[in-house]
Amino acid sequence: MLKLWFAIPFWQRVLGALLLGVTVGVILGEQATVFKPLGTLFINAIRMLVVPLIFFALITSITSLADTNKMQRLAFKTIGLFLLTAFIASLIGLTVGSLMDWGDSLQLTASEVRERNIPPVSEVLTGLIPTNPVAALAQANVLQIIVFAALFGIAINKVGEKAEPMKKLMQSGAEIMYQITRMVLQLTPIGVFGLMAWVVGSFGLATLLPLAKFIGAIYLACLIHILVVYGGLVKVFGGMGYKQFFKAVLPAQLVAYSSASSYGTLPVSFKVATEDLKVSKNYASFVLPLGATINMDGCGGIFPAIAAIFIAHIYGVPLDTLDYLLIAGTATLASVGTAGVPGTAMVMLTVTLSVVGLPLEGIAFIAAVDRIVDMMRTATNVTGDLMVARVIGKQEDLLEQPAATDQNLAKHTS
Repeated sequence: MLKLWFAIPFWQRVLGALLLGVTVGVILGEQATVFKPLGTLFINAIRMLVVPLIFFALITSITSLADTNKMQRLAFKTIGLFLLTAFIASLIGLTVGSLMDWGDSLQLTASEVRERNIPPVSEVLTGLIPTNPVAALAQANVLQIIVFAALFGIAINKVGEKAEPMKKLMQSGAEIMYQITRMVLQLTPIGVFGLMAWVVGSFGLATLLPLAKFIGAIYLACLIHILVVYGGLVKVFGGMGYKQFFKAVLPAQLVAYSSASSYGTLPVSFKVATEDLKVSKNYASFVLPLGATINMDGCGGIFPAIAAIFIAHIYGVPLDTLDYLLIAGTATLASVGTAGVPGTAMVMLTVTLSVVGLPLEGIAFIAAVDRIVDMMRTATNVTGDLMVARVIGKQEDLLEQPAATDQNLAKHTS
């Protein structure tokens, strides 16, 4: 039985589990929430991986890129492509939101709106430096972990020969985490089934009808962004066909969709990037944690743009050209500052609404379906991370060769 199970391709196992979870959720309704512990088990397992995987993998990535100039070029190109797709995402969101026929009679019931504190830019910048790196690791403060790991890796390169034992220790730690990741990923179909059965059973399909157009607009914009923008960039600059790319990234998309967490999907994304997209481990270890932190095309680009237009329609507030420009600019910046964990896009939405003078109470109208929307947003974000990994990997000659050894890979990326 186990041999038959593992003979089925990984993405087919995950897709089958997703469809089965949806079916069970529809049939059993609220009773399907009994399967939630399966999803919780899976989420806890992949969250267990995130901090040590980012720490060891990022340090190993930086120490392998001993050429400082090349590392700076890679960082510049990677972040630049993230910003470009974020801006395009906000424009797509504005276009879809503007063309959408929202109707004249929206009967929505507001839920409680909790006060959200948006920290000033100065506080965000100073918060990047951990006062206690151990505390940052314990609290899973990913931004601070990335900063500390980057400094740690750069310092190893500068120290040189004396730091070789530490460099080898970090490489060993990374390899151990890769192995643990492969073990945990075997739980993916079980976790996806539990999560989807719980989500569909909890929310149901009938309760989503009043907000169906809003959900449909988000899904439509995300699909356009994924298929046209990501697919086009991979086709033109990544040296990979549409079918090949989307078949490769499907497992990561499904996990991202069911878990609604970019960070939580990192282990699966890493497997897809290195094994299916042929991106070198060194660059994948750099781009994927960075992408999970700053590449939020769905959460910070598409979602705030459409949500702002939707809320403006609810309250009858007209938006002019300047408002659209402000929404696009704010949404782009928000996509870089949104953390890759479930629900934070709602916080960043308050920034966009405040900029154009829309009532923050409008968030209550879409809060009930945020989980449904968040799943598609996250799938978009993760697809973007993998697209950037493949495109920059191709452009910078950081793709693994079929017969390449680990030693050759290390030379290839140094």
